[in-house]
Amino acid sequence: MLTRTRLFIGGSWTTPSRSELLDIVSPHDNTVIGRAAQAWPADVDRAVAAARTAFDEGPWPHTTPAERIAVLRRLAGLREKRADEIAALITAENGSALWFTKAGRPGLTRQANAYLKAAEEFDWERTLEPSDPAAPFRSVVRRAPIGVVAAIIPWNSPFSSALAKIIPALLAGNTVVLKVSPENTLSMSLLAELLAETGLPEGVVSVLSADRETSEYLVRHPDVDKIAFTGSTRAGRRIASLAGEQLKRVSLELGGKSAVLFLPDADLAAAIQGVKFGSLLNNGESCIAQTRVLAPRNRYDEVVAGLKELVESLRVGDPADERTFVGPMIRRDQQERVLGYIRTGIEEGARLVTGGPDVPAGLEQGNYVTPTLFADVTAGMRIAREEIFGPVLAVLAYDDEDDAVRVANDSEYGLSGGVWSADPAHALAVARRLRTGTVTVNGAPIGFDGPFGGFKASGLGREYGAVGLGTYTEYQTITVPGR
Repeated sequence: MLTRTRLFIGGSWTTPSRSELLDIVSPHDNTVIGRAAQAWPADVDRAVAAARTAFDEGPWPHTTPAERIAVLRRLAGLREKRADEIAALITAENGSALWFTKAGRPGLTRQANAYLKAAEEFDWERTLEPSDPAAPFRSVVRRAPIGVVAAIIPWNSPFSSALAKIIPALLAGNTVVLKVSPENTLSMSLLAELLAETGLPEGVVSVLSADRETSEYLVRHPDVDKIAFTGSTRAGRRIASLAGEQLKRVSLELGGKSAVLFLPDADLAAAIQGVKFGSLLNNGESCIAQTRVLAPRNRYDEVVAGLKELVESLRVGDPADERTFVGPMIRRDQQERVLGYIRTGIEEGARLVTGGPDVPAGLEQGNYVTPTLFADVTAGMRIAREEIFGPVLAVLAYDDEDDAVRVANDSEYGLSGGVWSADPAHALAVARRLRTGTVTVNGAPIGFDGPFGGFKASGLGREYGAVGLGTYTEYQTITVPGR
């Protein structure tokens, strides 16, 4: 059993303000797998003070982009060396199947490389010639760091979420207080160990595991300049309101209820296989999961039959077993939440094709949910409108392409989506009609060079690549006399 008794504040392991430790519980069987210190407001004060001093008085904001790139490239290399350890820890803490945590390794590398490439090519400073040839001045436009960044991430994909914020924030010259979920204390302590090895100056980074009340204290802290948050839409609205009171910069990557459109000419075998990974990855605990499947009415029965075969083929069980595809929900309350939605779907009149609210036999000690498929779902049902965050699929019928686009867009969310067609150009044309931040065509993976984020209630701002890097900077214009 792993025990972590200290907090990583300002680059050093320090004694927390309170001595009690939190039990880290396995989602597989609810046994205690570790114990760890948690942060409280007094610890937040120390972390923010360290970040404030490091930004206002330290060398980090004044280093060159090339120097910062070298440090973050070192971090990426350190992470790759301990990739197997990271995968195993996340599987133990989250219940994420080991196939998923291992499969995410190349994605983390591509994510880091995309940010590093963007920083190398970024327009950090340029001189603008005046539009009026007679003007006796020129303007120097530079991208300056914002200051102290509070990065707050969820539990479902901790390393990806953490690095999506830490890397660009540091590349831009900011200092960072990373607030992680208590469930991820063990894996995020490993991230802190990696950060300690990178050679960052004192005070630049802290990693704190804390509850919601302490998170809100961090958001309200007057010495924090920007909030970067990933999590639920409800929490995002709360954070946006708190940030607005102090005019803090804020970026929000929030929930989703994404649709995948099977166009009439789609290769159904390939599209259904795509649902396996696009809709049910990470036990369904993914904001980008495409859990609304839109099928043409004249192929509806064929789609439902194919999805039934897929869902029933998924191996559910111990996430540490590499044969397992679907592991447990992270907590007992999350399991109950998902089971509650399955009961709601039945009560609403959707047809339960396979699965249901019964826990898989032999797995009652864990937080397991039987992968579930609903058919005859209508757009007004809660299971078609609300984010379930579990292995539950809803199949909706459409009449024609315009109807498909209308149903897909009939959502308060707009984070992700997918289109399947034998004609990629046609699929691209349909994708352009969807009101969502990211669309995949024929199962293409989400890239890290382009911006990622949501329309509508799925968030504000973007992550990844040059656009994501830019959200951690302020424009500064300096007017210089002469030409």
